[in-house]
Amino acid sequence: MTDSFKDKLVATKQAWARAGRLLTGKADVDHEMRLPPGQRLVTNWPVLDLGIQPDVPREEWQLSVDGAVVNPVTWDFATLMQQPPFEDVSDIHCVTQWSRYDNRWTGVSTQHLLSVVQPLPNAAHVILHSYDGYVTNVRLDHFAEDDCLLAHSHDGAPISREHGGPVRLVIPRYYLWKSPKWLKRIEFSATDKPGFWETRGYHNEGDPWTEQRYG
Repeated sequence: MTDSFKDKLVATKQAWARAGRLLTGKADVDHEMRLPPGQRLVTNWPVLDLGIQPDVPREEWQLSVDGAVVNPVTWDFATLMQQPPFEDVSDIHCVTQWSRYDNRWTGVSTQHLLSVVQPLPNAAHVILHSYDGYVTNVRLDHFAEDDCLLAHSHDGAPISREHGGPVRLVIPRYYLWKSPKWLKRIEFSATDKPGFWETRGYHNEGDPWTEQRYG
């Protein structure tokens, strides 16, 4: 994808944010519905990115975890695989209106990662950095929920390059832009640091059931 095409894509999505495109006004505050408002169910797995799909072999992948923590770490893929394994089945919801049910993830739970690095008392936010330069932000308490993980496999197979392999984050409670592909760094912070889409008109949290598409 050329830079001009990428710029047009970003500009289009910023225009969506300004116009409130895709909003239905039918928020399900109590999460009674499995399919959030304005979403359509798919059985395939659409590929969406910023036009860059980093090619990071497993043997070259590294994850740095730092910031407001007691024990910063750097894991390579072998070290990741030495951590207690974790599996979870969850639905995923993209802000572009598609949802996919019953995704089976395998990886390392964020709760285990937190037990290793031990965030400092002032840590309240997690800033997520990807190999393609993408950045997004989540609250620490949401990052720590029991269905969140650093995933290396999806539906029994290694996560492919186009879907964020070798390792991506999965935070099911949010729209999928909060689950970055090609995970490179996890930064714990006392202050919030809105990322790529959050500074371009998208919501700072991104709850699908309350239609937090735009900020």
